[in-house]
Amino acid sequence: MKDLLFAFGLTLLAGMATGIGSAIAFFADRTNFRFLSVSTGFSAGVMLYVSFVEIFAEGGRSLRMVFGTGGAWMNTAFFFAGMALIGIIDYLIPEEENPHEARTQEETSHLHRDCPTGSDAPHPGEARKKLMRTGVFTALAIAIHNFPEGLVTFLAALKNPNLGIVIAVAVALHNIPEGISVSVPIFYATGDRTKAFLYSLLSGMAEPVGALAAYGLIRLVLGGGEFSPAVTGGLFTTVAGIMVYISLDELLPLSRAYGKGHDSLIGLVAGMAVMALSLLMM
Repeated sequence: MKDLLFAFGLTLLAGMATGIGSAIAFFADRTNFRFLSVSTGFSAGVMLYVSFVEIFAEGGRSLRMVFGTGGAWMNTAFFFAGMALIGIIDYLIPEEENPHEARTQEETSHLHRDCPTGSDAPHPGEARKKLMRTGVFTALAIAIHNFPEGLVTFLAALKNPNLGIVIAVAVALHNIPEGISVSVPIFYATGDRTKAFLYSLLSGMAEPVGALAAYGLIRLVLGGGEFSPAVTGGLFTTVAGIMVYISLDELLPLSRAYGKGHDSLIGLVAGMAVMALSLLMM
């Protein structure tokens, strides 16, 4: 029971990181898009490093325990299956509501505008409606994408608490810029910090909810008991593919779009370095 509570707690904290992103968006300079560039590059570095160095390798070890040399082939297949799965989800979400789709400068120009000096007044007319719609649908899309991330955090913490902590940190860092992408347009549309924060936080709550739902479904299908190494390995490697896809399709393009010079690369390398040190220390 303690293991289950620990795993759920980690998943909950990782999901709540969208709220951190929302808070940062309130206090940071709204025209300082270099901050967004470096932070998203950092998140991409964390996720890429932990996916290839830790999650993919852990999945491969579990599969080889069961299938021998064939486990390496299965590990590769599950990795690309994860990329295909998140690619299909991206395809099914309309482009204009999908946070993984790059935006042109014209499409994001409404995010570069400051509120009137000394006022939290919302944008007028159609711009306000467009901002609110952007924030709400971004929250829904992020909630869908957070389901598999919550599952792997939960499973990792059950199997190996140290690995679970590392993955939770990686997912939390990824959720911070997602929280920003939800809260900023809603805040600009309504002038209501509380509403923007709640929408952002709720999008992250899909992680613990999705983790418990998926965990319960898998246990039901398998007839209860502990997850076998084959199931655990397949799930780990599938989510490694999902995390790599998100990093390459969402985080890095967003980082480069808002940065200058080598902002994106600096954030990427810093994220990898921090994750490498954390793995070594654990």
